[in-house]
Amino acid sequence: MPFARTPSAASYAAVADASPVPFWVDDPRRPEPTPAFAGRRDTDLLVIGGGFSGLWTALLAKEAEPLRDVVVVEGARVGWAASGRNGGFCEASITHGLDNGLARWPDEIDTLVRLGDENFDGLIRSIERYGIDCSFERVDVISIAHADHHLGPELYEYAALATRLGEPTAVLDAEATRARVNSPMALGSLVMSGHNSIVNPARLAWGLRDACLSLGVRLYENTRATGFADTGAPGVTVRTESEAGEGAITAPRVALATNAFPPLLRRLKHYVVPVYDYVLMTEPLSDEQWASVGWAGREGVSTMGNQFHYTRRTDDGRILFGGYDAIAQKSVDHRHDQRVESFALLAEQFRQLFPQLSDVGFSHRWGGAIDTCSRFSAFFGTARDGQVAYSAGFTGLGVGATRFGAAVMLDLLDGRRTERTMTEMVSSMPLPFPPDPVRSIGINLTTRSLAAADASGRRNLWLRTLDRLGMGFDS
Repeated sequence: MPFARTPSAASYAAVADASPVPFWVDDPRRPEPTPAFAGRRDTDLLVIGGGFSGLWTALLAKEAEPLRDVVVVEGARVGWAASGRNGGFCEASITHGLDNGLARWPDEIDTLVRLGDENFDGLIRSIERYGIDCSFERVDVISIAHADHHLGPELYEYAALATRLGEPTAVLDAEATRARVNSPMALGSLVMSGHNSIVNPARLAWGLRDACLSLGVRLYENTRATGFADTGAPGVTVRTESEAGEGAITAPRVALATNAFPPLLRRLKHYVVPVYDYVLMTEPLSDEQWASVGWAGREGVSTMGNQFHYTRRTDDGRILFGGYDAIAQKSVDHRHDQRVESFALLAEQFRQLFPQLSDVGFSHRWGGAIDTCSRFSAFFGTARDGQVAYSAGFTGLGVGATRFGAAVMLDLLDGRRTERTMTEMVSSMPLPFPPDPVRSIGINLTTRSLAAADASGRRNLWLRTLDRLGMGFDS
């Protein structure tokens, strides 16, 4: 059964009064921002960006060398962008899923899966070590098949391969699927029982912030890095600006953790496209409403397809529902955060997936930018004679993978040859996106082709060509 592609008037009305503030940051526990920076200072390591990527970089650096002076500058507030706007899923994969990893690095997939699992275990240890209260919970993930072509032999082959690689995976029929999540659209499902979890992402970011501060990291919020200053002095100097005034910070090592935002390195703008994803949060469900859904566990749930949804329960009995209508933009701009057409479409599709909840209202609606690249998973590199490192391109699966990216950046900055840096995934770059207008034309053609593939189960010539080139676009 296909999902609706045009929202009804009732769906527009259903989201009209929802708060535009992301649910996760609409929390009285949100910490007050640290002071902004102005003036001049030197440090051992400068981290640009206060999301997951930057916070993990600072934390791992201080854990490895407690005497190292570490400074983080964040243009707004910790966790306000993708780190506080996502669906609250945290998976072990560092390759944006097993399928993507197999397609790009088949010869080292066993290593990449193991490195992802080790990174995931390290993330859990950090949460426990610092007592981070972020509702972290290991769960199964159920991917619902809602079209006959989702249940082909490839699904069973994938389940067998994932199980062999340490991710216990099973295919359920319609009856078994509906016994766990009661949706009339469910024709079957894929259940993954390995390294998957749900988490309150904003509170994870705030917990990492507090952990960094406890170790002596110097954090300056509402401080925007504006570019490099060529002073001729040793190290790299980064200019900043804030309400407190202009500043300059010099360090022998700089980590760029800006993801979808404009990078300080001009070369990176050809590798990352900001894609806006949209999310709804329901009002809390009653016991009777939960019983009608039959969703007694805490599983994360998604729908199959190129354009897919992700949905999960919250601690206070709501349902988060997002994805599907991913919109590529030319730049990150807060004006893209609210797109009523996308919210209404999500409301329409939510009621297709769960028609028994047609009277449930929506309390929050928000959008945010995902940093996608042509290979869908993160890429890494250095600049300025190895004094600057970067990681970007996590494509919506960065809650856990950003910790791996942080470790890679520190390896590169310290000149360490490690198992991480020796992988083809880390040592290679994705293909750059072409300049506009070719890029926009290609993305629009790809989006339409993916929708057609979801309807028919067949990839057209355009998608097959992109597959051969190692390029693509993912929702």
